[in-house]
Amino acid sequence: MTDAVTENSRSSLARFVPIAAIAAGAALGWWLFGDYLGFEALAENREALIAFRDANYVATVAAFVAVYALIVAFSLPGATVATLTGGFLFATFPGALFNIAAATLGASAIFLAVRAGFGARLAARLEGSEGLVKKIKDGLDENQWSMLFLIRLVPVVPFFVANLVPAFLDVPLRRFAVSTFFGIMPGAIVYTSVGAGLGEVFARGETPDLGIIFQPQILLPILGLCALALLPVGLRLLRGRRGL
Repeated sequence: MTDAVTENSRSSLARFVPIAAIAAGAALGWWLFGDYLGFEALAENREALIAFRDANYVATVAAFVAVYALIVAFSLPGATVATLTGGFLFATFPGALFNIAAATLGASAIFLAVRAGFGARLAARLEGSEGLVKKIKDGLDENQWSMLFLIRLVPVVPFFVANLVPAFLDVPLRRFAVSTFFGIMPGAIVYTSVGAGLGEVFARGETPDLGIIFQPQILLPILGLCALALLPVGLRLLRGRRGL
């Protein structure tokens, strides 16, 4: 009996190891690298970065993707600056592809860590609940693809939040990764294109306009994609009301 209790305790503690590692890495990263992940650091080191890229292109791509993924995985400051850096170093394409791949890898890492610690247990509790909570859980389960794409497309949903919510709802990793990769694509392309023009911005001594995504010519197409993501949900509701 005692051995079983001890084994269960160890198993419970083991589930929190990934989350503890993420938390420790985040605290250490903020302390050690917080000053190096800002726009000013990019402006000051731009010439060195370009020289290293020109001399070691493949190594630069590998290092960039790895650092960007770690920034996302540990929720460090600088994800937007990293996206701009991808455009600055590699142009809009393939820079956007590198940015999207790195962000997806980092998001998947924190998704797995959170799900290992909390997701499965919380999902089981929600599944066994009754009333409104159970209805909400069932609604999300029926429309997972639409909701996953929606929280990625809407510019006001923090990236960190969009990583946590699916983990709490026991969303499959493949579904999470695919919706992340394609869902962040519009915003990533916009910011990567801004980064591709940083050379001229630096030359003028200015800072990039990060509010560009909220300009009508950018925001309206993204909202159109949000409407498409919600279309299956609307069709299900309509069919339910008609008894189809």
